[in-house]
Amino acid sequence: MLYELLKNRRSIRKFQSKEVEKEKIDIILKSALLAPSSRSRRPWEFIAVTDKKKLERLSKIREHSSDFLAGAPLGIVVAANPKLCDVWIEDASIASIIIQLSAQSLGLGSCWIQVRERFGPNNEKAGDTVKEILQIPGEYEVECIIAVVIPMKKRSRTM
Repeated sequence: MLYELLKNRRSIRKFQSKEVEKEKIDIILKSALLAPSSRSRRPWEFIAVTDKKKLERLSKIREHSSDFLAGAPLGIVVAANPKLCDVWIEDASIASIIIQLSAQSLGLGSCWIQVRERFGPNNEKAGDTVKEILQIPGEYEVECIIAVVIPMKKRSRTM
């Protein structure tokens, strides 16, 4: 039930060092592709990053709050092309929460790392750094990176 997913979802920054199974990655990405978008333009692209060196580099795109990505088994970069849709930010954000809820439904954890309008330690745009690391074409903007992990233990929210 959706209510239970929402009630139990947490941002997970402490996690097991295990890899996320390929089948689960595929389900998460397929779910994201089903996300609604304005006028069905689907301006987004999703890049699943499992390479440890790239995750390490991506963990340093911001001065704060992204260090844990270095140890994560998976980071899903959510980017979109503003030329395809004027509400690309909203479309990318909707797809991002679907990634998080899909991960939760599979017994995984996640944490949103905001990229758009954030800056690195030398005041460089975090999105430009992500685009450089992953060779994302210039017309795309990066909204966020969703770290997908295997949580240490299940925690639930009290309501």
